[in-house]
Amino acid sequence: MKLIIDPGGPLLGVVDADLPGDKSISHRAALFAALATGTSRIENFQVSGVTRPLLRALTALGVRNRLDGHSLTVEGKGLSGLSSPASTIDCGNSATSLRLLAGALAAAGIDAKLDGSSGLRQRPMQRIVEPLRQMGVPIKASPSGTAPLRLSARPTSSPLTPLHYTLPVASAQVSSCLLLAGLGAAGTTILKEPGPSRDHTVRMLTSMGVRFTSRQETSPNGNEYVIEMTPPRPMVLSPLAMTIPGDPSAAAFLIVAALITPGSALTINNICLNPGRTGLVDALHSMGAAITVNNLHTSAGEPVGDLSVSASVLHGTEVSGELVVRMIDEFPIFAVAAALAMGTTIVRDAAELRLKESDRIALLAAEMRLLGAEVEEHADGFTINGGTLRGGSVQSHGDHRLAMALAVAGLAAETSVLIQGAECMDESFPGFSRVLQKLGASLRTEEPN
Repeated sequence: MKLIIDPGGPLLGVVDADLPGDKSISHRAALFAALATGTSRIENFQVSGVTRPLLRALTALGVRNRLDGHSLTVEGKGLSGLSSPASTIDCGNSATSLRLLAGALAAAGIDAKLDGSSGLRQRPMQRIVEPLRQMGVPIKASPSGTAPLRLSARPTSSPLTPLHYTLPVASAQVSSCLLLAGLGAAGTTILKEPGPSRDHTVRMLTSMGVRFTSRQETSPNGNEYVIEMTPPRPMVLSPLAMTIPGDPSAAAFLIVAALITPGSALTINNICLNPGRTGLVDALHSMGAAITVNNLHTSAGEPVGDLSVSASVLHGTEVSGELVVRMIDEFPIFAVAAALAMGTTIVRDAAELRLKESDRIALLAAEMRLLGAEVEEHADGFTINGGTLRGGSVQSHGDHRLAMALAVAGLAAETSVLIQGAECMDESFPGFSRVLQKLGASLRTEEPN
């Protein structure tokens, strides 16, 4: 599908029900509910291309689940109640699904094969395979250290070895996988990260009866963030009853759209404001963005609030270190803000971007240059000299976040932006173009001939 964005008037209005539920929390809620004992009810579940494979996986594991609109009901069976799937579990393009499932199935000790799309088969999996093996999990990856992953059955009477492990890179997906595997270990799991990653797993499992402690330590390599988890005995998790807040990674595109489009003023309600997810807002604040937080409260253990965003004159900034981890999914849209800011923006310590749905550094730089941006690519980031965007024809490369970022760029370009392969936006923000249009954007779609 081709999406054509025309520069036009301001974006005005309130975004509430149109914002999808948080993707990271949706993944965890569905899977953790399957590991609980009893019925869980989850409202505002994100229904998208990256969450549907997980629901299909639960069915393959013998877990009954029912989706009614965005309301999800899961009949939890506990770790010991999962069944070996009759065929390979297809995780689609979702690395989150694959890595979280690997941890849960490792704890359950069942035979299973996890695979996915060609894009998913390029994502690194040795970072979970090696520590899982240290725990005694019989798991194999492909010769290149990627999917498919094959887990072999082991006796449930033989618990896994508690893991004491230092992650070379802070990663919520890796730490969550290892914590889930730790539910099947006989003792306390201790993980160390270079800095804190998203803590949705810790918050949710705490609400289900798992005990965690966390602290910062000083090591020869600098500060480390330490998580200790002790599973309950017997290993019984309480079911969930929760409403998932709005996805800040989806809201990011609307935030930047309002900032760069003159005269715009948006209110975006009910957004997850977990500190591990607010890195983009902090980076935009440093650029002079007019973003205010209102109605801050807690829902299902997560900080939630409303954001008011107004068009702003942005200035270049520098992003590095722990801030990179807190905005790792938002760099495509951050690059659009940087390209339209006054001055130079530098991003460092972001080599992980090369291991996402695409090599986001290379493809982002290439596509932004087609729109007239001055982008210099580095091994671990990029430099953008801000100015104007002229418009043109670009490719999504099947990366949903790149596609949406390029669409937002079209709002402030000198001429129209045409995006080839725009259908991938539904991977994480179904109806994104409709929401933009509702707020005042001028756009149209063309189906391929």
